[in-house]
Amino acid sequence: MMQTMRRSLFPGCATSARAMAGCRPSDPSAPAGSSRVRPVSARVISLDAGSGRGASRRRATARIGPLALALAVALPWLPVDLPVTGIAHAQPAGPAGFPTRPMRILVGFAPGGPTDVVARLVAPRMSEQWGQPVVVDNRPGAGANIAMALAAKSAPDGHTILFTSSSVVVNPTLYRNPGFDLFRDLAPVTRATTSPIAIVVPAAVPAKTLKEFIALARANPGKFVYGSPGAGTTGHLSCEMVRQLARLDLEHVAYGGAAPLMTAMLGNQVQLGCPGLPPAMPHIRSGAVRALAVTTPARWPGSPDVPTVAESAFAGFNTDFMTGVFVPAGTPAPVIERIRGEIGRILALPDVRERLGFLGFEPVMNSSAEFARELRAEVAQYAKVIREGKLSAD
Repeated sequence: MMQTMRRSLFPGCATSARAMAGCRPSDPSAPAGSSRVRPVSARVISLDAGSGRGASRRRATARIGPLALALAVALPWLPVDLPVTGIAHAQPAGPAGFPTRPMRILVGFAPGGPTDVVARLVAPRMSEQWGQPVVVDNRPGAGANIAMALAAKSAPDGHTILFTSSSVVVNPTLYRNPGFDLFRDLAPVTRATTSPIAIVVPAAVPAKTLKEFIALARANPGKFVYGSPGAGTTGHLSCEMVRQLARLDLEHVAYGGAAPLMTAMLGNQVQLGCPGLPPAMPHIRSGAVRALAVTTPARWPGSPDVPTVAESAFAGFNTDFMTGVFVPAGTPAPVIERIRGEIGRILALPDVRERLGFLGFEPVMNSSAEFARELRAEVAQYAKVIREGKLSAD
Protein backbone atom coordinates (compact mmCIF):
# COMPACT_ATOMS: atom_id res chain seq x y z
CA MET A 1 0.00 0.00 0.00
CA MET A 2 1.55 3.26 -1.08
CA GLN A 3 2.16 5.79 1.66
CA THR A 4 1.73 9.43 0.74
CA MET A 5 3.12 12.54 2.37
CA ARG A 6 1.03 15.62 2.95
CA ARG A 7 2.80 18.58 1.43
CA SER A 8 3.45 21.39 3.86
CA LEU A 9 4.83 24.88 3.36
CA PHE A 10 7.29 26.27 5.85
CA PRO A 11 6.85 30.05 5.96
CA GLY A 12 9.38 31.72 8.13
CA CYS A 13 11.96 28.92 7.98
CA ALA A 14 15.31 29.14 6.25
CA THR A 15 15.60 26.97 3.18
CA SER A 16 18.87 25.28 4.12
CA ALA A 17 18.68 21.69 5.21
CA ARG A 18 20.35 22.49 8.57
CA ALA A 19 17.87 25.26 9.37
CA MET A 20 14.98 23.14 8.20
CA ALA A 21 15.71 20.58 10.90
CA GLY A 22 14.49 23.02 13.52
CA CYS A 23 11.22 24.02 11.90
CA ARG A 24 7.74 22.55 12.11
CA PRO A 25 5.05 23.26 9.49
CA SER A 26 2.98 26.35 10.10
CA ASP A 27 -0.34 25.88 11.86
CA PRO A 28 -3.07 25.78 9.18
CA SER A 29 -5.46 27.45 11.62
CA ALA A 30 -3.31 30.55 11.89
CA PRO A 31 -4.63 33.75 10.28
CA ALA A 32 -3.29 34.69 6.87
CA GLY A 33 0.07 36.40 7.08
CA SER A 34 1.10 34.80 10.38
CA SER A 35 3.69 32.05 10.61
CA ARG A 36 3.26 30.45 14.10
CA VAL A 37 6.35 28.28 13.51
CA ARG A 38 7.42 26.03 16.40
CA PRO A 39 10.85 24.40 16.81
CA VAL A 40 11.14 20.63 16.94
CA SER A 41 13.95 18.35 17.99
CA ALA A 42 13.18 15.29 15.87
CA ARG A 43 12.74 15.11 12.10
CA VAL A 44 9.56 13.01 12.14
CA ILE A 45 6.70 13.61 9.75
CA SER A 46 3.18 12.19 10.08
CA LEU A 47 1.92 10.05 7.22
CA ASP A 48 -1.47 8.81 6.05
CA ALA A 49 -1.44 5.26 4.72
CA GLY A 50 -3.52 4.86 1.57
CA SER A 51 -6.65 2.79 1.85
CA GLY A 52 -7.55 -0.21 -0.25
CA ARG A 53 -11.05 -1.55 -0.93
CA GLY A 54 -12.63 -2.31 2.46
CA ALA A 55 -9.51 -1.28 4.35
CA SER A 56 -9.52 1.24 7.18
CA ARG A 57 -7.49 4.40 7.36
CA ARG A 58 -4.43 4.12 9.52
CA ARG A 59 -1.66 6.40 10.69
CA ALA A 60 2.03 5.82 10.24
CA THR A 61 5.24 7.68 10.87
CA ALA A 62 8.42 7.81 8.87
CA ARG A 63 11.71 9.62 9.24
CA ILE A 64 12.60 12.03 6.47
CA GLY A 65 16.11 13.42 6.13
CA PRO A 66 16.82 17.12 5.94
CA LEU A 67 17.31 16.96 2.18
CA ALA A 68 13.75 15.73 1.69
CA LEU A 69 12.38 18.51 3.91
CA ALA A 70 14.37 21.07 2.01
CA LEU A 71 12.89 19.78 -1.23
CA ALA A 72 9.39 20.20 0.15
CA VAL A 73 10.08 23.90 0.75
CA ALA A 74 12.02 24.56 -2.40
CA LEU A 75 9.43 22.85 -4.62
CA PRO A 76 6.00 23.99 -3.34
CA TRP A 77 4.42 22.85 -6.61
CA LEU A 78 4.95 19.17 -5.79
CA PRO A 79 1.71 17.13 -5.83
CA VAL A 80 -0.19 16.94 -2.56
CA ASP A 81 0.11 13.14 -2.54
CA LEU A 82 3.83 12.83 -3.15
CA PRO A 83 5.07 9.26 -2.65
CA VAL A 84 7.51 9.17 0.24
CA THR A 85 9.51 6.45 -1.50
CA GLY A 86 10.07 8.74 -4.50
CA ILE A 87 12.12 11.10 -2.33
CA ALA A 88 13.56 8.93 0.36
CA HIS A 89 14.83 6.16 -1.92
CA ALA A 90 15.16 7.86 -5.33
CA GLN A 91 13.44 4.98 -7.10
CA PRO A 92 12.73 5.07 -10.84
CA ALA A 93 9.37 6.55 -11.84
CA GLY A 94 6.57 4.05 -11.41
CA PRO A 95 4.50 2.34 -8.73
CA ALA A 96 6.43 1.90 -5.50
CA GLY A 97 7.26 -1.70 -4.64
CA PHE A 98 6.77 -3.11 -8.16
CA PRO A 99 7.93 -5.69 -8.97
CA THR A 100 7.97 -7.46 -5.61
CA ARG A 101 8.66 -11.02 -6.78
CA PRO A 102 9.82 -13.02 -9.83
CA MET A 103 8.04 -12.28 -13.09
CA ARG A 104 7.17 -14.40 -16.08
CA ILE A 105 6.63 -13.65 -19.74
CA LEU A 106 4.13 -16.04 -21.31
CA VAL A 107 4.75 -16.95 -24.96
CA GLY A 108 2.26 -19.07 -26.89
CA PHE A 109 4.83 -20.56 -29.24
CA ALA A 110 7.79 -22.91 -29.03
CA PRO A 111 11.28 -21.56 -28.27
CA GLY A 112 13.08 -20.08 -31.26
CA GLY A 113 10.07 -18.53 -32.98
CA PRO A 114 9.82 -14.78 -33.66
CA THR A 115 7.67 -13.97 -30.62
CA ASP A 116 9.92 -16.04 -28.37
CA VAL A 117 13.04 -14.30 -29.70
CA VAL A 118 11.65 -10.85 -28.86
CA ALA A 119 10.63 -12.03 -25.38
CA ARG A 120 14.12 -13.40 -24.75
CA LEU A 121 15.70 -10.13 -25.82
CA VAL A 122 13.58 -8.33 -23.22
CA ALA A 123 13.59 -10.74 -20.26
CA PRO A 124 17.26 -10.64 -19.08
CA ARG A 125 17.51 -6.88 -19.49
CA MET A 126 14.29 -6.32 -17.58
CA SER A 127 15.55 -8.62 -14.84
CA GLU A 128 18.84 -6.74 -14.60
CA GLN A 129 17.07 -3.38 -14.39
CA TRP A 130 14.42 -4.38 -11.84
CA GLY A 131 16.40 -6.79 -9.70
CA GLN A 132 13.89 -9.64 -10.02
CA PRO A 133 14.08 -12.85 -12.07
CA VAL A 134 12.11 -12.61 -15.34
CA VAL A 135 11.45 -16.03 -16.88
CA VAL A 136 10.13 -16.76 -20.38
CA ASP A 137 7.42 -19.41 -20.03
CA ASN A 138 6.61 -21.08 -23.37
CA ARG A 139 3.08 -22.51 -23.56
CA PRO A 140 2.59 -23.48 -27.22
CA GLY A 141 -0.60 -24.93 -28.62
CA ALA A 142 -4.03 -24.09 -30.03
CA GLY A 143 -2.72 -21.18 -32.08
CA ALA A 144 -1.35 -19.50 -28.90
CA ASN A 145 -4.76 -19.73 -27.19
CA ILE A 146 -3.28 -21.72 -24.28
CA ALA A 147 -0.89 -18.93 -23.32
CA MET A 148 -3.45 -16.18 -23.91
CA ALA A 149 -6.07 -17.93 -21.76
CA LEU A 150 -3.49 -18.50 -19.02
CA ALA A 151 -2.54 -14.83 -19.06
CA ALA A 152 -6.21 -13.87 -18.86
CA LYS A 153 -6.61 -15.93 -15.68
CA SER A 154 -3.43 -14.69 -13.98
CA ALA A 155 -3.33 -12.23 -11.10
CA PRO A 156 -3.68 -8.63 -12.36
CA ASP A 157 -0.57 -7.33 -10.60
CA GLY A 158 1.91 -6.99 -13.47
CA HIS A 159 4.00 -10.03 -12.57
CA THR A 160 2.62 -11.99 -15.55
CA ILE A 161 3.17 -10.46 -19.00
CA LEU A 162 1.98 -11.93 -22.29
CA PHE A 163 4.01 -11.63 -25.49
CA THR A 164 1.92 -12.81 -28.43
CA SER A 165 1.55 -12.48 -32.17
CA SER A 166 -1.24 -11.27 -34.43
CA SER A 167 -3.08 -14.44 -33.41
CA VAL A 168 -4.54 -12.34 -30.62
CA VAL A 169 -6.68 -10.44 -33.15
CA VAL A 170 -7.39 -13.45 -35.38
CA ASN A 171 -8.35 -16.16 -32.89
CA PRO A 172 -11.43 -14.46 -31.42
CA THR A 173 -13.15 -15.12 -34.76
CA LEU A 174 -11.21 -18.12 -36.06
CA TYR A 175 -12.00 -20.22 -32.97
CA ARG A 176 -15.50 -20.78 -31.63
CA ASN A 177 -14.15 -20.68 -28.06
CA PRO A 178 -10.56 -19.42 -27.84
CA GLY A 179 -10.68 -19.53 -24.02
CA PHE A 180 -10.40 -15.79 -23.47
CA ASP A 181 -12.12 -12.55 -24.33
CA LEU A 182 -9.57 -10.11 -25.72
CA PHE A 183 -11.36 -6.95 -24.64
CA ARG A 184 -12.61 -8.24 -21.29
CA ASP A 185 -9.74 -10.41 -20.03
CA LEU A 186 -6.57 -8.75 -21.30
CA ALA A 187 -5.21 -5.22 -20.98
CA PRO A 188 -3.07 -3.96 -23.91
CA VAL A 189 0.38 -2.63 -23.06
CA THR A 190 1.93 -1.90 -26.46
CA ARG A 191 2.61 -3.13 -29.97
CA ALA A 192 6.27 -3.83 -29.33
CA THR A 193 7.44 -4.78 -32.83
CA THR A 194 6.15 -5.19 -36.36
CA SER A 195 7.28 -7.15 -39.41
CA PRO A 196 5.64 -7.28 -42.84
CA ILE A 197 4.16 -10.23 -44.66
CA ALA A 198 5.73 -10.69 -48.10
CA ILE A 199 3.61 -11.48 -51.17
CA VAL A 200 5.98 -13.66 -53.22
CA VAL A 201 5.93 -15.88 -56.32
CA PRO A 202 8.43 -18.48 -57.57
CA ALA A 203 10.83 -17.32 -60.26
CA ALA A 204 8.99 -19.56 -62.74
CA VAL A 205 5.84 -17.44 -62.44
CA PRO A 206 6.17 -14.65 -65.05
CA ALA A 207 4.37 -11.94 -63.03
CA LYS A 208 6.66 -9.09 -62.00
CA THR A 209 4.05 -7.08 -60.08
CA LEU A 210 0.98 -7.83 -58.00
CA LYS A 211 -1.30 -6.48 -60.71
CA GLU A 212 0.37 -8.77 -63.25
CA PHE A 213 -0.18 -11.78 -60.98
CA ILE A 214 -3.85 -10.87 -60.53
CA ALA A 215 -4.29 -10.69 -64.32
CA LEU A 216 -2.48 -14.01 -64.73
CA ALA A 217 -4.60 -15.76 -62.09
CA ARG A 218 -7.81 -14.42 -63.59
CA ALA A 219 -6.75 -15.84 -66.93
CA ASN A 220 -6.18 -19.26 -65.32
CA PRO A 221 -9.06 -19.76 -62.88
CA GLY A 222 -8.66 -22.72 -60.53
CA LYS A 223 -5.13 -23.54 -61.73
CA PHE A 224 -3.09 -21.65 -59.14
CA VAL A 225 -2.43 -22.50 -55.50
CA TYR A 226 -1.52 -20.04 -52.75
CA GLY A 227 0.38 -21.22 -49.70
CA SER A 228 0.77 -19.96 -46.15
CA PRO A 229 2.81 -20.84 -43.05
CA GLY A 230 -0.36 -22.24 -41.45
CA ALA A 231 -4.13 -21.97 -41.37
CA GLY A 232 -5.28 -18.85 -39.58
CA THR A 233 -1.86 -17.18 -39.56
CA THR A 234 -1.57 -13.58 -40.66
CA GLY A 235 0.24 -14.89 -43.74
CA HIS A 236 -2.80 -17.00 -44.60
CA LEU A 237 -5.22 -14.15 -43.98
CA SER A 238 -3.09 -11.66 -45.92
CA CYS A 239 -3.16 -13.88 -49.02
CA GLU A 240 -6.85 -14.56 -48.46
CA MET A 241 -7.52 -10.81 -48.33
CA VAL A 242 -5.76 -10.38 -51.67
CA ARG A 243 -7.76 -13.31 -53.10
CA GLN A 244 -11.06 -11.85 -51.92
CA LEU A 245 -10.30 -8.29 -53.02
CA ALA A 246 -9.14 -9.44 -56.47
CA ARG A 247 -11.93 -12.07 -56.74
CA LEU A 248 -9.48 -14.81 -57.65
CA ASP A 249 -10.17 -18.54 -57.90
CA LEU A 250 -7.22 -19.90 -55.89
CA GLU A 251 -6.84 -22.97 -53.71
CA HIS A 252 -5.17 -22.62 -50.31
CA VAL A 253 -2.57 -25.03 -48.92
CA ALA A 254 -1.38 -24.55 -45.33
CA TYR A 255 2.15 -25.59 -44.41
CA GLY A 256 3.63 -26.13 -40.97
CA GLY A 257 5.71 -22.97 -40.96
CA ALA A 258 7.59 -20.65 -43.28
CA ALA A 259 10.40 -23.11 -44.05
CA PRO A 260 8.22 -25.83 -45.62
CA LEU A 261 6.24 -23.14 -47.45
CA MET A 262 9.42 -21.79 -49.03
CA THR A 263 10.49 -25.31 -49.97
CA ALA A 264 7.15 -25.80 -51.76
CA MET A 265 7.60 -22.49 -53.57
CA LEU A 266 11.09 -23.43 -54.71
CA GLY A 267 9.57 -26.58 -56.22
CA ASN A 268 6.88 -24.50 -57.93
CA GLN A 269 4.18 -26.43 -56.06
CA VAL A 270 2.73 -23.09 -54.94
CA GLN A 271 2.28 -20.13 -57.29
CA LEU A 272 1.72 -17.48 -54.62
CA GLY A 273 2.97 -17.38 -51.04
CA CYS A 274 2.60 -15.14 -48.02
CA PRO A 275 5.43 -15.84 -45.57
CA GLY A 276 6.89 -13.33 -43.19
CA LEU A 277 9.49 -11.17 -44.94
CA PRO A 278 12.47 -12.36 -42.82
CA PRO A 279 12.30 -16.08 -43.79
CA ALA A 280 11.66 -15.12 -47.41
CA MET A 281 14.59 -12.68 -47.73
CA PRO A 282 17.37 -15.22 -48.47
CA HIS A 283 15.30 -16.65 -51.33
CA ILE A 284 14.39 -13.19 -52.59
CA ARG A 285 18.07 -12.20 -52.63
CA SER A 286 19.04 -15.42 -54.44
CA GLY A 287 16.38 -14.81 -57.11
CA ALA A 288 14.60 -18.10 -56.38
CA VAL A 289 11.42 -16.20 -55.50
CA ARG A 290 10.24 -12.72 -56.41
CA ALA A 291 8.70 -10.28 -53.94
CA LEU A 292 5.65 -8.60 -55.45
CA ALA A 293 4.68 -6.55 -52.42
CA VAL A 294 4.79 -6.17 -48.65
CA THR A 295 1.63 -5.84 -46.58
CA THR A 296 2.59 -2.96 -44.28
CA PRO A 297 1.39 0.60 -45.03
CA ALA A 298 4.91 1.80 -45.87
CA ARG A 299 7.76 0.15 -47.72
CA TRP A 300 10.05 -1.85 -45.49
CA PRO A 301 13.41 -0.13 -44.78
CA GLY A 302 15.34 -3.35 -45.45
CA SER A 303 13.65 -3.83 -48.85
CA PRO A 304 12.90 -0.34 -50.16
CA ASP A 305 12.49 -1.54 -53.76
CA VAL A 306 9.53 -3.77 -52.87
CA PRO A 307 6.24 -1.83 -53.11
CA THR A 308 3.34 -2.16 -50.70
CA VAL A 309 0.07 -3.89 -51.50
CA ALA A 310 -1.63 -0.54 -50.86
CA GLU A 311 0.32 1.26 -53.58
CA SER A 312 0.28 -1.73 -55.95
CA ALA A 313 -3.39 -2.65 -55.98
CA PHE A 314 -5.55 -2.11 -52.90
CA ALA A 315 -5.49 1.23 -51.09
CA GLY A 316 -5.56 0.97 -47.31
CA PHE A 317 -4.29 -2.62 -47.23
CA ASN A 318 -2.47 -3.18 -43.95
CA THR A 319 -1.45 -6.41 -42.21
CA ASP A 320 1.67 -7.37 -40.31
CA PHE A 321 3.23 -9.88 -37.99
CA MET A 322 3.32 -8.13 -34.65
CA THR A 323 4.62 -8.76 -31.18
CA GLY A 324 1.84 -7.56 -28.90
CA VAL A 325 2.32 -7.15 -25.16
CA PHE A 326 -0.56 -7.66 -22.72
CA VAL A 327 -1.23 -8.07 -19.01
CA PRO A 328 -4.31 -9.44 -17.26
CA ALA A 329 -7.28 -7.05 -17.20
CA GLY A 330 -7.45 -5.13 -13.95
CA THR A 331 -3.70 -4.51 -13.74
CA PRO A 332 -3.21 -0.97 -12.35
CA ALA A 333 -2.51 1.66 -14.98
CA PRO A 334 0.79 2.80 -13.34
CA VAL A 335 2.06 -0.78 -13.48
CA ILE A 336 1.09 -1.09 -17.16
CA GLU A 337 2.88 2.14 -17.97
CA ARG A 338 6.00 1.08 -16.10
CA ILE A 339 6.12 -2.20 -18.02
CA ARG A 340 5.60 -0.34 -21.30
CA GLY A 341 8.34 2.15 -20.44
CA GLU A 342 10.82 -0.58 -19.56
CA ILE A 343 10.16 -2.58 -22.73
CA GLY A 344 10.54 0.64 -24.73
CA ARG A 345 13.88 1.35 -23.04
CA ILE A 346 15.13 -2.14 -23.86
CA LEU A 347 14.01 -2.12 -27.50
CA ALA A 348 15.78 1.22 -28.00
CA LEU A 349 19.16 -0.21 -26.92
CA PRO A 350 21.56 -0.28 -29.91
CA ASP A 351 22.39 -3.99 -29.62
CA VAL A 352 18.71 -4.91 -29.33
CA ARG A 353 17.74 -2.74 -32.32
CA GLU A 354 20.51 -4.34 -34.35
CA ARG A 355 19.32 -7.83 -33.47
CA LEU A 356 15.68 -6.96 -34.25
CA GLY A 357 16.69 -5.48 -37.59
CA PHE A 358 18.63 -8.61 -38.49
CA LEU A 359 15.51 -10.67 -37.73
CA GLY A 360 13.29 -8.38 -39.81
CA PHE A 361 11.53 -6.62 -36.94
CA GLU A 362 11.12 -2.93 -36.25
CA PRO A 363 10.22 -1.50 -32.81
CA VAL A 364 6.88 0.31 -32.61
CA MET A 365 6.17 0.94 -28.90
CA ASN A 366 2.91 2.86 -29.24
CA SER A 367 0.78 3.88 -26.28
CA SER A 368 -1.62 1.49 -24.61
CA ALA A 369 -4.58 3.58 -25.79
CA GLU A 370 -3.38 3.63 -29.41
CA PHE A 371 -2.72 -0.11 -29.31
CA ALA A 372 -6.23 -0.72 -27.97
CA ARG A 373 -7.72 1.22 -30.92
CA GLU A 374 -5.62 -0.79 -33.38
CA LEU A 375 -6.74 -4.06 -31.81
CA ARG A 376 -10.42 -3.28 -32.31
CA ALA A 377 -9.85 -2.29 -35.94
CA GLU A 378 -7.80 -5.41 -36.66
CA VAL A 379 -10.25 -7.80 -35.01
CA ALA A 380 -12.97 -6.35 -37.25
CA GLN A 381 -10.75 -6.54 -40.35
CA TYR A 382 -9.80 -10.19 -39.83
CA ALA A 383 -13.32 -11.17 -38.78
CA LYS A 384 -14.61 -9.96 -42.16
CA VAL A 385 -11.97 -11.96 -44.03
CA ILE A 386 -12.57 -15.11 -41.96
CA ARG A 387 -16.35 -14.99 -42.38
CA GLU A 388 -16.27 -14.24 -46.10
CA GLY A 389 -13.76 -17.05 -46.62
CA LYS A 390 -15.76 -19.41 -44.38
CA LEU A 391 -12.59 -20.16 -42.42
CA SER A 392 -12.49 -21.92 -39.07
CA ALA A 393 -9.96 -23.65 -36.84
CA ASP A 394 -12.62 -25.79 -35.14
